[in-house]
Amino acid sequence: MTLKQTFKIAAKSILAYRSRSLLTILGIVIGIASIILVTSISAGAADLILKQIRALGGKTIVIQPGQDPKGPGDFSELFTDSIKEKDYFFLNKEKKALDLSTVAPVILETLSVQKDNNFYRANVIGTTSEMPEILDVSPESGFIFSEEDVKAKASYAVIGDEVRQKLFPDSEALGQKIKIKGKNFKVIGIFPKKGQVGFLNLDEVIFVPYTTGMSYLFGRNYFNEIILEARDEKLVPSLAEDLKGVMRNLHDIKTVDPDKDDFHISTQQEALERVGMITDILTALLLAVAAISIVVGGIGIMNIMLVSVTERTKEIGLRKALGATNSDISLQFLIEAVLLTSAGGFVGILMGGGLSFLLSIILSFFLKLDWQFIFPYIGAIIGFVVSAGIGLLFGIYPARQAAAKNPIEALRYE
Repeated sequence: MTLKQTFKIAAKSILAYRSRSLLTILGIVIGIASIILVTSISAGAADLILKQIRALGGKTIVIQPGQDPKGPGDFSELFTDSIKEKDYFFLNKEKKALDLSTVAPVILETLSVQKDNNFYRANVIGTTSEMPEILDVSPESGFIFSEEDVKAKASYAVIGDEVRQKLFPDSEALGQKIKIKGKNFKVIGIFPKKGQVGFLNLDEVIFVPYTTGMSYLFGRNYFNEIILEARDEKLVPSLAEDLKGVMRNLHDIKTVDPDKDDFHISTQQEALERVGMITDILTALLLAVAAISIVVGGIGIMNIMLVSVTERTKEIGLRKALGATNSDISLQFLIEAVLLTSAGGFVGILMGGGLSFLLSIILSFFLKLDWQFIFPYIGAIIGFVVSAGIGLLFGIYPARQAAAKNPIEALRYE
């Protein structure tokens, strides 16, 4: 019997038991769909984060409180109070000597903002006039508050385009007053529609002098971070090391031991490497779960194929009586297993790709993230090959059991 004939018989057998075939491949479908979904989401998330990091530029250095987070439990360190105003004063005063072009403190919180009967929850950021320079943005109307305004704790606000639309749908915003935590702020500037820059959506922000924010809005006297910009990107690695020494002196830390530091310094390159490492670990863990699902699906296929061999004992006996060899019978059942798992793999790829695309639409249009749908072509090829391999591996034992049937006993089987 030719391979083509055996292939046709195997295909007909699968179609004859459609319901069983669909249930058989369910585990494979879920496993492969999970692989495609996980790899697509991981690639999309990594792309989003990397774009946000790169948007800040290669000259950016960030000083944050607490030690460098090495695991999920360490992120509470980011909310300690170790970065104070004295750190900003010194860095800003000595920025020329340190080869820094810009120094901007950041204190932020999501707060409710009111204008008459209109309300909006905005990211209120206390900073200085240098922050827009780092983000490469300037008001399209009005102006940013000055250093004198920061010293005077002026009640000034520069708002994003989304904030303007929500609070002033039918009127001019410039020169008007908005209320944050019961305090009036005069709108002196409006940013153009900019979208995501770094980790900030500039359309949803309100910039206020950090001194005003500390005194009236945030209820604390420490920063979330200090963002610095080097004069030259080539200086960043050495400058980051120099800044560690400066911060240790400011914080009276006598030893050169990172475990004793109450701050950590990040550069764009370090952030990129950290994101890559985290996404690789998460992807590996999720793929391991998906792989277990595929193996479980393979075991399910083997069990159902064994049941099928038992139910089709008479068919096997009849084929042997008509001249089919043990190899023909074995090959037929092996082809059936591979066809089933390959079909499951193909359906899983389509399902995983479809779910990934749907998720990208939700994240882009509804959550307004700069999310890029990335179809994992290599993952799809590997998934399809693995699904076919699972059929081959777990189909061998049922195929041998079918081939071992005695034709006379098989014909007598009821």
